[in-house]
Amino acid sequence: METIRVNGNAVQPSKVLCVGRNYRAHIKELGNEVPDSMVVFNKPNSAISDILRSDIHNHALHYESELAFTVKNGKLNAVGFGLDLTKRELQSALKAKGLPWERAKAFDGAALFSEFVTLPKNSEGLSLQLNVDGKLRQAGGTSLMIYTPMQIIRELETFTTLEDGDIIMTGTPAGVGEIKAGQHFEGKVLLAGKTLVSAKWIAVASTPTISPKT
Repeated sequence: METIRVNGNAVQPSKVLCVGRNYRAHIKELGNEVPDSMVVFNKPNSAISDILRSDIHNHALHYESELAFTVKNGKLNAVGFGLDLTKRELQSALKAKGLPWERAKAFDGAALFSEFVTLPKNSEGLSLQLNVDGKLRQAGGTSLMIYTPMQIIRELETFTTLEDGDIIMTGTPAGVGEIKAGQHFEGKVLLAGKTLVSAKWIAVASTPTISPKT
């Protein structure tokens, strides 16, 4: 089982619950429609990784930065920065056929996280920033969400059991893009202009699979 760090302690999430299309600007940049109800999909524990890859099995990967929360006793208890990685071309092909997204969203290595820190009592106005090679690529927060974190957890509770350590990813703002090997990523979670937690990664290319000689 893969682990994350919550206030310095190792935690094993049973699953990662993800909200799609939660920022109107991101919906627009991908040419999607605003959904009538919350879009939710899951990633398994095996999707969690510390390695930021630019490609997997010849599929280019795209980054989506998100505010992420852990659950304890049925409540949001800690916040961190997350990267939701997507095989965009495959996702588009699956969507066009009306098929599920799991192959494009739930693969091994599809979720990266900073450490999680205790959620402040007054957490209104939480926001994120993603810089790639020192340039701001994504910025957003709870004030721009269609569904707030509290609305999200209430909706999730209507159809699934939230176990201690589970992660909720709350959607990505505009500015998503393809990951290139060698790029430097820095993600931050902020509140009232103060950084609560941050993380850095350097994207690496997958090692090509070499067929054995016959």
